[in-house]
Amino acid sequence: MNEPPTGRPRIIVLDDEPQIRKFLRISLGAHGYDVVEAENASAGLKVTRETSPHLLILDLGLPDMDGQEVVSEVRSFSDVPIIILSVRADEFDKVEALDRGADDYVVKPFGIAELMARVRAVLRTRNSKPLDTTTIETEFLRIDLTRMVVTKNGEDVRLSRKEWELLAFLAQRPDHVLSHKTILKAVWGPAHLEDTAYLRVYVNQLRQKLEEDPARPALIVTDPGVGYRLRCR
Repeated sequence: MNEPPTGRPRIIVLDDEPQIRKFLRISLGAHGYDVVEAENASAGLKVTRETSPHLLILDLGLPDMDGQEVVSEVRSFSDVPIIILSVRADEFDKVEALDRGADDYVVKPFGIAELMARVRAVLRTRNSKPLDTTTIETEFLRIDLTRMVVTKNGEDVRLSRKEWELLAFLAQRPDHVLSHKTILKAVWGPAHLEDTAYLRVYVNQLRQKLEEDPARPALIVTDPGVGYRLRCR
């Protein structure tokens, strides 16, 4: 079946810990989501293929397949949003998961309020209007991706071509952390995957032009050692 009987968004929880699955089933259910549980990669991939989930919450430490490989396998047949939920806090694991196609990464132990905010952000992005009609707005900033216009407190902001390309790429996936390599490949090309210092320069330039307080950025947020996210919520 393609829609849960309730018509509520369906989330697959792929985790080998029964207590985590139970906790998420109760918590997500209380927030208006239907939950399908899977305890190993085989079952999780099967239900992901056979249904039309709105989101996959995935643990990396599975008994039959590493979660990183699950991300790649899912991306071979589906663009379902993926949030990693794992005890692995190493930057390498975060970057690898994001580069393989995960949408976000939450480290265990986690707060349910934070997880719900990440879930809402992922689903909001995937359900948003197509890029050619998208406008991103915060309290003081407006990014019009159709007209390629940025205004801060009602005043136009002049950006260089590369600054605009970087900002537009971040704005396509608001509230999602994007790895350094993902950004560099998209904005500068495959030959610049290691040029993180170059990326840092442009991020700082954008912060000087767009942030209310560039020394304490609230718009373009750093995930140390991993990448950046454009915060809109």
